[in-house]
Amino acid sequence: MDKQRLTLAVLTVLPLVMACGRDAGDTGGASAAAEMSGVHWKVDSVTVDGTTRQAPAGAGAGLRIGTDGTAVGSYGCNQFSAKAAFTGHRVELTHARQTLMACEPRRMAFERAMSRTLTDRSLAVGGKDGGLTLTARDGDRIHLTEEKDAPLYGTKWTITSLGADGTATSPPQKAKGSAYLTLDRKSGRVTGRLGCNHVTAKATVRDGRITLGPASTTRMMCDASLMRTEKSLLRLFDGTATYRLDHRTLTLTSENGEKSEAVAGQ
Repeated sequence: MDKQRLTLAVLTVLPLVMACGRDAGDTGGASAAAEMSGVHWKVDSVTVDGTTRQAPAGAGAGLRIGTDGTAVGSYGCNQFSAKAAFTGHRVELTHARQTLMACEPRRMAFERAMSRTLTDRSLAVGGKDGGLTLTARDGDRIHLTEEKDAPLYGTKWTITSLGADGTATSPPQKAKGSAYLTLDRKSGRVTGRLGCNHVTAKATVRDGRITLGPASTTRMMCDASLMRTEKSLLRLFDGTATYRLDHRTLTLTSENGEKSEAVAGQ
């Protein structure tokens, strides 16, 4: 074979080799692991069998994959954890475990669609402008956008659990959404509601601790369950609590070991 014919053969085969070596889900640039890991992703919609479902408002469906390959998140009702494995521009979540709560029908329908699409499938990762699309080989897909961490100051922190000695309980149904705190940097105060009464106090944040002054509250009487929640939260005041801020969750632990957990913007 002369030199000209050999060169032509090489140029003909080379595109075929490149095409075989490139996954259909590849988007160029960073690998899937680099794009996805260490970021909180909010699920916007799920498309299954050609039908797109938007995430219900307030469902909190989302995903975070750590640099150690562990994945945690919410399907929209139940929390889940899984193992994440990356291959080039693809990701696969396996060994998924989840809580077993029941929610209203629309959230449960969305949850079933999301869990079916997200776990135990090889998903191509495509990213653009702070968003991601995870696409299965049959075309089912999940659309996500990056969700920034909530700031400590100026956020309405709604209490979701109270506990001590390693146990935690949710506020009673009547108290859900009615107990919250907001820190204001400029005034150096905390304001909010304890389940029944409104509260305000001086607040100093320093070195991972929040020192709350004596609570000034209104003087209403409410249902006994609301008053129990209020009594628990009042123990945070006139003392110092350590705090841990993780994305959109704030955990306060008082000096006597009582713990309160709150979420942002609810």
